[in-house]
Amino acid sequence: MEENEIQYGKITAAGEAGRRGREQEMKENGVIQEYTGSLSRQIREEYHISEEYYHGEIKRGLRNSDGTGVMVGVTKVGSVQGYLLQDGQRIPIPGRLYYRGIELNDIVEAHRAEGTFGFEEVAYLLLMGYLPSQGELRHFNEIMNRARKLPEGFTEGMIMRRTSGNIMNELGRSILSLYSYDPDPDDLSVDNLLRQSVELIGYFPSIVANAYAVKRHHFGGESLHIHYPEEGLSTAENFLRMIRPDKSYTEEEAHLLDMMLMLHAEHGGGNNSTFVCRALSSSGTDTYSAIAGAVGSLKGPLHGGANAKVMEMFHYIQENVDPHDDGSIRDYLVRLLDGEAGDRSGKLYGLGHAVYTLSDPRAVLLKKYARHMAQIKGYEEEFDLLQKVEELGIPLVQERRHSDTPMCANVDMYSGLVYTMLDIPEDVFTPLFASARIAGWCANRMEEVITMLGTGAGIVAQLGVFLFGAYLAVTKQGVTPGVVIVFLPLMSFVVDPIGSVPPILANRRAAVALIDKLADAVGKNVRESGE
Repeated sequence: MEENEIQYGKITAAGEAGRRGREQEMKENGVIQEYTGSLSRQIREEYHISEEYYHGEIKRGLRNSDGTGVMVGVTKVGSVQGYLLQDGQRIPIPGRLYYRGIELNDIVEAHRAEGTFGFEEVAYLLLMGYLPSQGELRHFNEIMNRARKLPEGFTEGMIMRRTSGNIMNELGRSILSLYSYDPDPDDLSVDNLLRQSVELIGYFPSIVANAYAVKRHHFGGESLHIHYPEEGLSTAENFLRMIRPDKSYTEEEAHLLDMMLMLHAEHGGGNNSTFVCRALSSSGTDTYSAIAGAVGSLKGPLHGGANAKVMEMFHYIQENVDPHDDGSIRDYLVRLLDGEAGDRSGKLYGLGHAVYTLSDPRAVLLKKYARHMAQIKGYEEEFDLLQKVEELGIPLVQERRHSDTPMCANVDMYSGLVYTMLDIPEDVFTPLFASARIAGWCANRMEEVITMLGTGAGIVAQLGVFLFGAYLAVTKQGVTPGVVIVFLPLMSFVVDPIGSVPPILANRRAAVALIDKLADAVGKNVRESGE
């Protein structure tokens, strides 16, 4: 057995005794369940809030009555653009996702062309705010080699004790426990926040891989293999190596997973888990509490768990349609929408997005680069069927909504199948998503603590403000200042850097006032740049 590998045999007698103990606890809890169950209908009525209360300035969550997002903050970390507003009307545009003002598509395409791994560069960009030089990236990769190693005894003392059947639960619990391993867990200085962030970006994939191995052993009776991360490998390579008993993977598999990590690293400050992270951070709490809250949010099936719901729906479709007959597919999609099939929710998972209209740039990249993997792994028919679900499902949903507003497939439509092609089990889908999004969470937390904590402003959601930048390969870095983009959840506007306000914002006085201030603040730098 290798020096960097821990191997355990089949499930032990102690494990069986522990399981029997849990079963006894469940029986004892039955009395409590009987009591609460008898009150559930009455409680549901007591908690009901009538629709009549939601009018005027009363918001339903983070949505205005017209479906747009509530504008209350500013972020430079990331932005989502799916349409423009002109005279109060949404103008659909191809979706764009920006990391620190640089379009993600450009970063991904550059790494695909060069055959290099990009997640580490994306993590650096999000954390530091700028692209690294060649030397800076090399040094960051060396630091990440150290950061991937969990604290001594952590796997045995934390992950292997009281094993959870849900890896996201195990991840959240593990993150909270890291507080006890940190010599300065409550220090909110910038250097300490950055240290914690780098360590967490390294820890996440290792925790997920080990938690999965322990779950297979504890609940499935499989032999337990714990593989330690290997220096010199990327995050994607190490994850595939750690999660597979034989540690084998191909270069194409690693590069496809690396792209998945880049696509999921950040998605604007208004998404649910990032919002939770920022809200908790605004209270002055420690990093581990804020990140564990974000993990809990991502665990929900309406957020990070959506890709697993797509695959559940897809299995129902596979079992009930002729994949070569559009009529058969359409008929079953109608049954799903009618709540007569599948999970009976009346939903087609993976279709539609709160911001994107014509396209989700992440889904576009997945369809472009996952096709070859589908061919070599024998998933081409499944890939084609998913595209049929997208093609036939969108007009059906539009018809139900009595709307001709453009819709697109979102990233969840294809990410689950991509993970499946990479032999990643469904219960690891969302934890792997978290292993990418931790970079965005940490960047948003640092921004919240640095810019907002102590001002008494509080946090609800964010706009994004940044200079557009062009992505340059690691040997030619440099961000060219350009126009300022102001992002509101569900809307994006381009603003003249000199300070004039486009007509499309004339009917939003609050936004105009804010944009004037922002334009004045950046105007000097923009003018000096010659742009």
